Amino acid sequence: MEQVVLQLSHIEKKFAGVHALKDMHFNLKPCEVHGLLGENGAGKSTLIKIIGGIYKPDAGEIKINGKTEIINGIKDAQSRGINVIHQEIVLVPYISVYENIFLGREPKTRLGFKDHRQMITKAKTMMESMGLTIDVLRPVNELTIAQQQLIEIVKAISFNVRILIMDEPTSSLTDKEVEQLFVMIKRLTEHNVSIIYISHRMDELFTITDRITVIRDGSYVDTVNTKETNIDELVKMMVGRNLNNYYQRHYQSDGECLLEVKNLSKKGVFHNVNFKLKKGEILGFSGLMGAGRSEIMQAIFGADQYDSGEIYFDNKLVNIQSPQNAIDIGIALIPEDRKKQGLILGNSIAFNLTITVLKQFMHGCFVNQQKQKEIIQYYIKKLNIKTPSADKIVGQLSGGNQQKVVIAKWLATKPKIIILDEPTRGIDIGAKAEIYQIIDELCANGIAIIMISSELPEIINMCDRVCVVANGQIQGELSRHELTQEKIMKLATGRA
Repeated sequence: MEQVVLQLSHIEKKFAGVHALKDMHFNLKPCEVHGLLGENGAGKSTLIKIIGGIYKPDAGEIKINGKTEIINGIKDAQSRGINVIHQEIVLVPYISVYENIFLGREPKTRLGFKDHRQMITKAKTMMESMGLTIDVLRPVNELTIAQQQLIEIVKAISFNVRILIMDEPTSSLTDKEVEQLFVMIKRLTEHNVSIIYISHRMDELFTITDRITVIRDGSYVDTVNTKETNIDELVKMMVGRNLNNYYQRHYQSDGECLLEVKNLSKKGVFHNVNFKLKKGEILGFSGLMGAGRSEIMQAIFGADQYDSGEIYFDNKLVNIQSPQNAIDIGIALIPEDRKKQGLILGNSIAFNLTITVLKQFMHGCFVNQQKQKEIIQYYIKKLNIKTPSADKIVGQLSGGNQQKVVIAKWLATKPKIIILDEPTRGIDIGAKAEIYQIIDELCANGIAIIMISSELPEIINMCDRVCVVANGQIQGELSRHELTQEKIMKLATGRA
């Protein structure tokens, strides 16, 4: 029988009588990277919380190295060599790297004091074993997000980790930082660590994993060898149906010019930015993180000031000094971080959806609630926002439905141009397909789209043209027929 380090059989978990997991199966081989894939709400989080000791299963069996075990809490899981690195960083920002690594488990001197020398020595040794050069004396808040993520891994190693669970580890990383993380994952497997890797990014799963398990609606679907599957097969397993024309796009090329940007510059941020946007098209903006793409769009939207340059809307020179100026002429911006910048999470769908157009419903001090309700229901139906009620708190929705609320909020302003900054980040496959369909329908109705995306397949399959940005400048423009990952990356890294 093939050796496994972790085996879950017939696992069940209910919350308020509703199955979160039902007859779940999962196994992990020694030194493998095993992808875990499923839509939001499929049960991935519940499964890893059971493995990590946060939840106890209601039924089923867990075996570690062939022996049936009951995991009684997080510390018990850690004592068995199981560690979870969550999507949100949980390090203490104002203490040093080495103190974070040993927090709550500090070795003591013979006099009972914390043995800082021993902690520093051990931390340095672990860093070296993983090929890292981060100063263990530095406070964590001086590190980049990527470096903090690597410290989380080193902290897990300090528990003599044998099974490491990584939940969306690259969500805030640049392409270069992702490569560094993958090198470290490879080192971990060489040190007899088995890894469960959760991600919505298909390209990552095909790059780093050996096998992939798909779960749907709390149930096990299948486990496949990564080299023997493809995106279409995985998507069908995830959603239970074929997503025909996953990237839904009816390309445009002959629309009239709606927006023209000439020599837009801001000292130290972007320089001599020039481009045109046509009615009904999607103009992509690609580049590495930090290249200046978002900053350019913030300036066009009036959220940031620029030093020089001109913006023409409908062939007329416009002076956009604030977001309200942009909204008034017909420009909307859907921000990169929907939770912090796009939504008020503690309020309802109805509140969030109409906050941009509240004046439309006001008559003196009174709100025309009937008109407001009609608008809300129209966009909930049009964008297929899955909710039992418009009064549901928006923070309780899935990522895909939250993004639909943000889009609806700005569609209510009747824009002619929509700037989409990372429109599908953190959204599962099924929801992505719906967002792509919405974007395509917007273009068909004459709305022009600027799409910033770090996902190259998304850029290549959705855009009519792509501007590639590096160091605050547009390095080149590619037509749809010229688009390849290689050409984009050459321009993005200055190798073209």
